[in-house]
Amino acid sequence: MINVPKQIEYWLNGANDDFETARILIENRRYIHGLFFCHLSVEKIIKAHVVKTLNEIPPKSHELFYLSKLAKIELPEDKQLIIQILMKYQLEGRYPEYMPEAPQQKIVEYLNQTNDLLKWFKEKL
Repeated sequence: MINVPKQIEYWLNGANDDFETARILIENRRYIHGLFFCHLSVEKIIKAHVVKTLNEIPPKSHELFYLSKLAKIELPEDKQLIIQILMKYQLEGRYPEYMPEAPQQKIVEYLNQTNDLLKWFKEKL
């Protein structure tokens, strides 16, 4: 049996730290890496929901739609769109042969949408 509150706190703290890292990277024009950390922050907040819902350690998956389904979270269309965008950038960090373009005019928008998404998930915790 796991300590559910402690696990939720672990994943929530990780999400907050990774979002701050994303912000710093993007401010320093490390766009691809910043978007990777945006994905990672969302992954961790969803894993907090998986712990809350299933009372177990979340699976070692980076697929945000799969994790959301495990957590029984209904994603509105606007949330699905930013998740779909972020999914492209998680691959770069793990599979360097896949290098997506980062449209510079959209980077700050993606960061802000990630922040809104994190707030939305936190309200549901």
